[in-house]
Amino acid sequence: MISYQLYSSRDAGAWEDTLNHLASLGYSYVEGFGGVYEDPHGFKALLDANQLAMPSGHFFPLASFEEGFDKSIAAAKVLGMERLFCPAPTDEYRNGADLAAWKDLANRLNEAGKRVQGAGLRFGWHNHHWEFMALEDGTLPMQVLLDLAPEIEWEMDVAWVVRGGADPLKWIADHKDRITTAHVKDIAAEGECADEDGWADVGHGVMDWPGLMAALEGAGVDLFVMEHDKPNDARRFAQRSLEAVKGF
Repeated sequence: MISYQLYSSRDAGAWEDTLNHLASLGYSYVEGFGGVYEDPHGFKALLDANQLAMPSGHFFPLASFEEGFDKSIAAAKVLGMERLFCPAPTDEYRNGADLAAWKDLANRLNEAGKRVQGAGLRFGWHNHHWEFMALEDGTLPMQVLLDLAPEIEWEMDVAWVVRGGADPLKWIADHKDRITTAHVKDIAAEGECADEDGWADVGHGVMDWPGLMAALEGAGVDLFVMEHDKPNDARRFAQRSLEAVKGF
């Protein structure tokens, strides 16, 4: 399944227009984020009007699955989600958190996963680059999260793995039993797309997406989510990226 992370279009105008455009391009699935959960029933109506489904969604921060659990689960079920992901650590983990802090986060994820699974849904973590920045003893936070939260899924954001200095093919090979979903984004050639934080439309950057898609599919990944963190033209990104992926 090819999906589209709606965060990519957060600045593109009315959601009604965005969803209509995505459907016209041939998308059948989208991934939600916090900006579309305020009125779950209303947004579900927009999805239905455009024959779009939302099999997955991001909920931030992790507290969304703790004190905000009931509200998050209610929104997820209204919108028809099956997979729920926490998309990022909070600020204290982005600025030099130690091993004890990452272990605490992993334990919280483990407990959140049990609650979400108990509600009949799937739960996992979506990475950025922070998880691949070695701690003082050389430990990688991503490994801590996988080891101490053994039942949760991993939505691999492959481009962020690369930006974290890690080899995505090795992580795919070593953790193929955990990766169920992947974010498909591209990194621009050095010096290009500066106004887009160095990201590129999928297939128009430096990443070997045909090879990566093959490795991910071989690992059993069945949901691929297009994303651009800062597109200067989300409609262009959506169109060119889908065209590229269909050609892989």
